[in-house]
Amino acid sequence: MSESKTGPVADVRGLSIAFGKYRVVHNVDLTIGAGETLAVVGESGSGKSVTSLALMGLLPDNGRVEGSIVLDGHQIVGARPEVMRRIRGGVASMIFQEPMMSLNPVLRVGTQIKEMLRQHKPLTDAEAREEGIRLFDRVRIPDARRRFNDYPHMFSGGMRQRIMIAIALACSPKLLIADEPTTALDVTIQAQILDLLNEVQRDTNTAILFITHDMGVVANMADRVMVMREGSTVETGTVMDVFKHPRAPYTRMLIDAVPRMGQGARRETIMASASPAPVLRVSNLVTRFDVRGGTLRRKVGRVHAVEGVSFDIMPGETLSLVGESGCGKSTTGRSILFLNPPDSGEIVLDGKRVQPESRSDLSNLRRNVQMIFQDPFSSLDPKQDIGETLAEPLLCHGLATKAEAREKAQSLLERVGLEPSMLRRLPHEFSGGQRQRICIARALMLDPKVIIADEAVSALDVSVKAQVIELLLSLQEELKLSYLFISHDMAIVERVSHRVAVMYLGEIVEIGPSQEVLENPQHEYTRRLMAAVPDPEPTAHRHTRIGEPASGLPSPIRPLDFVPPRRSFRTVGPHHMVCE
Repeated sequence: MSESKTGPVADVRGLSIAFGKYRVVHNVDLTIGAGETLAVVGESGSGKSVTSLALMGLLPDNGRVEGSIVLDGHQIVGARPEVMRRIRGGVASMIFQEPMMSLNPVLRVGTQIKEMLRQHKPLTDAEAREEGIRLFDRVRIPDARRRFNDYPHMFSGGMRQRIMIAIALACSPKLLIADEPTTALDVTIQAQILDLLNEVQRDTNTAILFITHDMGVVANMADRVMVMREGSTVETGTVMDVFKHPRAPYTRMLIDAVPRMGQGARRETIMASASPAPVLRVSNLVTRFDVRGGTLRRKVGRVHAVEGVSFDIMPGETLSLVGESGCGKSTTGRSILFLNPPDSGEIVLDGKRVQPESRSDLSNLRRNVQMIFQDPFSSLDPKQDIGETLAEPLLCHGLATKAEAREKAQSLLERVGLEPSMLRRLPHEFSGGQRQRICIARALMLDPKVIIADEAVSALDVSVKAQVIELLLSLQEELKLSYLFISHDMAIVERVSHRVAVMYLGEIVEIGPSQEVLENPQHEYTRRLMAAVPDPEPTAHRHTRIGEPASGLPSPIRPLDFVPPRRSFRTVGPHHMVCE
């Protein structure tokens, strides 16, 4: 990072923000110099994201701003719309947490970056296209020219975030605001995105305002740190001072709550000899998606999302599925439930093969294997109260009357740490952690044998994340549940897992007992995965590049006639196997 300080790119004084009678930000001051990274940290509701929106002039109409916001000499507070249009993109750009919500789903990604370029630069359509492809290459999107006309849903989360960064960089802004840009990303992709931001900063001397609740990322990314709580600044200082000598108890709590590798309690592997049969067996699962292109939208390639995946899960066992964004983890979970129908393979539940054409088999599978999704707000009906949401699975399967379903809903709410009186509330009346508890309760309504937890805690604050993890572990002990735990947080994986399976480009490349895989990784990709885990110590490996392999990021798209090579595994330890 550059050390140049030629005057602040952003200078905020006495910033207060209110919505109606509710004040959400109180008298905040901050400055960011050219080439500097200021990390603003805090839990949900601390005011960090709304502060960043105020800097971009993107608050809702009912938001009232007091104080001064100066970006590169331009006063933002009270600025006319035409002034703000010039500033957005030209002076300051923003990268949001969820690129799928920020990108227009019905416009090709190339069209979206061309729109940004032509709004701020005198370029023809052809010139904007070539500049857009150059920017996509710069953020290392594989096959940038070929994928320029793809839609957002055709990219993985990590690739969509790269597209957002390319759009944000299109007009060479002096300030880049990154609002939780890596929260939902896997560790290797997160490391690559952070490497990319550092590289851009070195090349352009851009100032970065980095909004996050991940203290490991802060330790490896920031020059200075500002801690926020309930709309106010708790403390500000250099990253070394804040981590080594935190003045505020709240800052100490945030740092202490960060899960660290090597501190998780070891969970003994549940071997087949201890149980008569696996509760779930997945054999040679294959799921592929066609890619279309050209004027007639013909098939031009195929994404091998899941390729020959096999594993067992024993009763009461947690098997964690880890790997970078786009490797096929979530598609594997969805394919097990036939939400993404697999092309081939077998799903065996309690010794009986599931016949996908049989409605009774699918109903039995989905009754006994439930799913908890990453975003609890998106997976809850905003118009249904919680009582209706929890009762729905029982009523759909015809397993209870309305009264019986409501009684069970009350019982499960208590079991997950919520009050039965909350049944009549709507989802928006709960915090993120409470909503995820509700999703856990809904998954338990049918008394399942297996729960697929797809990034179930990745979007939660560190303290809430710890609470939800402990809840899942206690429920497993109490109800003898089996978990397929899909996660990118390796410290959490270490805490919850009996075994770990590592996926890369749709295939399992290493599988074995948790301690063996995490402490003695044998596959090259597993070693890269472990090297990318952020360490919440600012002296550990600050600004160390992890990045992608020297050969670059491989394209997930294969030719239509591609035949996957046959894979074999070698045993490297008890129940520990690695792909050759």
